[in-house]
Amino acid sequence: MEQPIYTTRAHVFQIDPNTKKNWVPASKQAVTVSYFYDSTRNSYRIISVDGSKVIINSTITPNMMFTKTSQKFGQWADSRANTVFGLGFASEQQLAKFAEKFQEVKDAAKLARDKSQEKGETMSNHSQIQLEETEPQLKETGRETPSSNQPSSINGTDDEKISHVGPEAAVLKSENELLKSAVEQSNTNAKKWETELQTLRENNARLVDALQESSANVESWKKQLTTCKDESDSLRTQIAELEAQCNEASQEKQRNAQLTVRVQELEAELQDKELELENLRKQAETIPQLMAECESITAKLQAAEMKNKELEGRVDGLQLDVEDSRQKQGQMKGELKKFMDMLDGKIDELHEFRQGLSRLGVEN
Repeated sequence: MEQPIYTTRAHVFQIDPNTKKNWVPASKQAVTVSYFYDSTRNSYRIISVDGSKVIINSTITPNMMFTKTSQKFGQWADSRANTVFGLGFASEQQLAKFAEKFQEVKDAAKLARDKSQEKGETMSNHSQIQLEETEPQLKETGRETPSSNQPSSINGTDDEKISHVGPEAAVLKSENELLKSAVEQSNTNAKKWETELQTLRENNARLVDALQESSANVESWKKQLTTCKDESDSLRTQIAELEAQCNEASQEKQRNAQLTVRVQELEAELQDKELELENLRKQAETIPQLMAECESITAKLQAAEMKNKELEGRVDGLQLDVEDSRQKQGQMKGELKKFMDMLDGKIDELHEFRQGLSRLGVEN
């Protein structure tokens, strides 16, 4: 009777019988996949049932090979079922365990086949030895039997001869029957082995075809992998170019941020300059007063000169006042000139600053 020796869960696939390239799902979800051992036949099978439908019934032979095609997918070809089974596992560990069990069962099947061949050879050799040992007796019996069938002679009656020869003939007959059964069994085994050998040859041919198809599939997968690698390289190149463009954009953003900060600084400086200019304007408003004072002083000086002509006697006393007034007037004129020069310089600086700010705005 068959007993399960290992059980796991996986998604089951079968190769498309038409294209021999694409996988067709045999189950809608992960199902139980088990190894069974038949002690009466000394054989191993992989069986999987989805509900009431048997989707895998594969007898493992020593010529089978389980191949890992990816990290979580494996396949093997069954020539008797004329298909290729594929299993998709949830993890690499489950795939590795299933492949390890497949190799163990395959080795056990090979060992059972070798023992069966050795047993058949032993039976064949034993039958040949029995045949070789029995041939001399048959020859001797063949020589003696005709004499027993002769009429009674000098030595005695026929009954006496029959009673004398009967036990040896019975033993010889039983041995002959055993020999015939052994030869028939040997012939039956030979035919059975020939049938199994022919089956193995057919399975080997199917397996070779499946292997060639698998090789062709591997080549097509390699081409697809090469195409995917080329596409990946091109995508990586595009990503690198986009990253370079992003870096340039970020650099431009940094430059714009720096320029924005600079503009803000210049605007603050402009406000300071405008405040300074306003202060200078306020100070310039006092210039007419100073000019009026200067004119009044000049008028007074002229009046004093006129009075000087009239009052020559008072020249000495007033000369000092005139000189002081002239000195004060000269000092005021010098201060006024310096103030006007400084105001002209500030106005020129402000004009240059506005021109530089206008050029900076145009450049941005």
